[in-house]
Amino acid sequence: MWVKICGITDPATARGVVELGASAIGLNFYAPSPRSVTAEAAREICREVESEIDVVGLFVNHSLEAVSEIVMSCGLTTVQLHGNETPEYVARLAETAPLDIIRVYRVGASGLDEARSDLQQCRQLGIRLRACLVDARVEGAFGGTGACAPWNLLRDEWLQDEWPPLVLAGGLHPENVAEAVRTVRPWGVDVASGVESAPGIKSLEHVRRFVENARSSS
Repeated sequence: MWVKICGITDPATARGVVELGASAIGLNFYAPSPRSVTAEAAREICREVESEIDVVGLFVNHSLEAVSEIVMSCGLTTVQLHGNETPEYVARLAETAPLDIIRVYRVGASGLDEARSDLQQCRQLGIRLRACLVDARVEGAFGGTGACAPWNLLRDEWLQDEWPPLVLAGGLHPENVAEAVRTVRPWGVDVASGVESAPGIKSLEHVRRFVENARSSS
């Protein structure tokens, strides 16, 4: 079970997450978020953990130039596109560097039609995605809302054999992640606000329980 702790903002927390056995950390470059980091802060975090853990850069409608600059500056090899980026944007980004790309879909009661169409376009453009992260659809928000994605819909309709690996996000926390994993059977899980003691402040005790509970049901 791939377990990502997103919204890390300082080297000490990154070090703690590494020691607790998470698979990846996420660095959020979306300035309006309470979990956002500057490129300078991200470089310090990357130096702290080096190659001990996957470091994923999270971007929301950034320009290609901005993403490329941060990727090169921090030495990132994985990016998570959390905005309204088009498949053409993804294809152009993939041409700039040998990156692993995680595509984000915000899913609600309307189902997976948008994701299905987008993935078809990605295939037509020859894009190979590392994974797809599914978060809850909340109007006006790009994530980090604490709302749950539709677990039963994902269990029934995500095409495990045809689509990229599924990373479940949205409303997860230590108390419900085991049930989420048993229900959806995702490849991975992602959490930000669900392991915080305050907005943007991670509780390592919450992280420990989240990692343990996620893996106990995988």
